[in-house]
Amino acid sequence: MSVPEEAQQRAAHELERIQHEHSDVTGGWLRPAVFGASDGLVSNLALIAGVAGGTSDSRTVLLAGLAGLAAGAFSMAAGEYISVRSQAEQGLAEIETERIEIARRPQAEERELAQMYVAKGLEPDLAVEVARALSRDPQTALEVHVREELGLDMGALPSATLAAGSSFASFAVGALLPVLPYLVGAAAIWPSVVLTMAGLFLCGAFVTRLTPRPWWYGGLRQVAVGAVAAAVTYAFGSIVGAGLG
Repeated sequence: MSVPEEAQQRAAHELERIQHEHSDVTGGWLRPAVFGASDGLVSNLALIAGVAGGTSDSRTVLLAGLAGLAAGAFSMAAGEYISVRSQAEQGLAEIETERIEIARRPQAEERELAQMYVAKGLEPDLAVEVARALSRDPQTALEVHVREELGLDMGALPSATLAAGSSFASFAVGALLPVLPYLVGAAAIWPSVVLTMAGLFLCGAFVTRLTPRPWWYGGLRQVAVGAVAAAVTYAFGSIVGAGLG
């Protein structure tokens, strides 16, 4: 084994030893899952509230809630898949452009990398040495250029399938809570409101565990948003229902 390879292995082991854990902030599954659950809770409660405001028939409210669950889950999954897939395809196209540039103009790309490190605060001579070392291997050079210029990690591009699946499942779970009381025979909307508010509080509290905000702040904020949405649609449904009646 050559000396540079030994040094690289020692550096990798040392980095693994001293590294600490971070939350996933790259988009992955967490963002669509949290967004899907919150959207399912709020949108389906608002839908049920609007229908309940216009009719006292609990079977009609239940049908609307189940239809809202199915339509919303498929819509969320489709939208998330298209969005993330388009983002990933754009990233792959930019990576390929960078690969071609490195193959065609390696010296120019090396100078560009050195200038980027100078802009970050390295001394010019040191920046040139670092850029030269990193540019010896075309694949390493590509990974560095992609990270520095595009802000992308070639090994962690977003998965459209994962995002869509997370959105579908989380929206369905969130949207099911407002429907549950009607599924077991409830004739009024207040059990759905109570159950959904509890779900919103838990969802908001969970999200703020990943932020500097206190858990109760995130929970109450989610409850406030859901309450306003339900109140507005209930009033709208009451007005429309009275007009149609």
